[in-house]
Amino acid sequence: MQMITVLRLGHRPERDKRITTHVALVARCFGASSMILTTRDDALCGRIRKVAENFGGDFTVSYVHDWRKLLRDFQGLKIHLTMYGERFTDAANRMDLQTDMMVVVGSEKVPPELYEMSDFNIAIGNQPHSEVSALALFLDRVTHGKWEAADTGGKLKIVPAARGKTVLGRR
Repeated sequence: MQMITVLRLGHRPERDKRITTHVALVARCFGASSMILTTRDDALCGRIRKVAENFGGDFTVSYVHDWRKLLRDFQGLKIHLTMYGERFTDAANRMDLQTDMMVVVGSEKVPPELYEMSDFNIAIGNQPHSEVSALALFLDRVTHGKWEAADTGGKLKIVPAARGKTVLGRR
């Protein structure tokens, strides 16, 4: 089974906690297996673990000190999401979408060497946009929307409805 890891490069806890939380929520919901932070943030990791505990799935969040070594040693596709990259639809023809992937999502300006270390520098759009939306669109395309029908087996389950809120299970 394909494993997708999201590497959140440059997380700044005081400035980026909401955005990084949203990156993690999207990663979990849209089919990634894990997220790795390059800045330790135990509070954020705890919040995401609680979401995974309540809503299910095997999603993990961890921290790595040396992201360069992690990326060098990774044996799958290394994909950097950036608005300066090539179009996803062009790159997808050259990608093995069944192999394990590490998807790098930056926070602040990323080091230039990341562009060289990555197998693909992918742009979901070549305009300024949110890394959250880029990750969501990328994961949706890579997983062919399978996330939507996935049963994560959590304690809580939201029942789709045109109106109102229905949640099965207990907190």
